[in-house]
Amino acid sequence: MRYIAWRYSSTQPDPNLSVSENESRSGGPLSPQVFHILLSLADDDLHGYAIIQDVAMRTDGEVRLTASTLYAAVKRLLESGWIEERASRPAGAADDPRRRYYRLTKAGREVARAEARRLEQLAAMARAKRLLPPLTAAPKGSRA
Repeated sequence: MRYIAWRYSSTQPDPNLSVSENESRSGGPLSPQVFHILLSLADDDLHGYAIIQDVAMRTDGEVRLTASTLYAAVKRLLESGWIEERASRPAGAADDPRRRYYRLTKAGREVARAEARRLEQLAAMARAKRLLPPLTAAPKGSRA
């Protein structure tokens, strides 16, 4: 992850910052795992296993997070202030009381939005080079 941030950054990373902070500061790309975790928390507060399930379902199993990968990323995301642990359990949560629920912070939403824009720009460049088909207009009345 540190290699990615350095390679695509125009500035040298600050050794006193975490990897995530260096990525944010440099505008470097997020790892796919981090981006998918942020996407999972964009609509709902979730516990770790629910994040793993959401990523697997949303990607049709193409991205599979292991518990160790998830919790290492969660630790970095908490330290960077991109996510936070909920102080209370969601209303109606009738599951294991030891589960920790996470939510996206304002800063985390901004980082996720910036990464989505970056990916959108890359896709537009690929379309311009005819590597992807052109976008078609959404049918009337659709939300797409």
